[in-house]
Amino acid sequence: MKDEEDMEDEEDEEDEEDWLKKLNMNSVKYENSFRQLIVWQESKKLTLLVYECTKDFPNEEKFAMVSQMRRAAYSILANIAEGNSKRHYKDRCRFFNIAVGSLNELDCFIEIAHELKYLNDENNKKLLEYINKTGHLLHKFIYSQKR
Repeated sequence: MKDEEDMEDEEDEEDEEDWLKKLNMNSVKYENSFRQLIVWQESKKLTLLVYECTKDFPNEEKFAMVSQMRRAAYSILANIAEGNSKRHYKDRCRFFNIAVGSLNELDCFIEIAHELKYLNDENNKKLLEYINKTGHLLHKFIYSQKR
């Protein structure tokens, strides 16, 4: 036996389906997805690598350097995504330039972490390769917005 809540949930689902049909939204796709951007995809790889490399940092750095490095890394991703959603050149580039700033911040932390021996040479090299690749792609992407 169905109770009132179950019946209301079914009605809500039916209302949503009707609403989508009326708007012909069943086949609408989000075309302007940031996920298609190579610069975002490479930034995501960098972010995941930062998370992997920082998981064994000393406990006293958990809420300091680790937090800052991770925040800078996902700020790159978030600003590329948000900038990509803007229609006007100045709005788009403002977010992309914030991503560049976050990339530089992350680069700074990587250097300090390596000097403090929190990062071994291999992980430092990998991170710097991703920093350089992401930076190159991001600058090219910003330049491409001017057209």
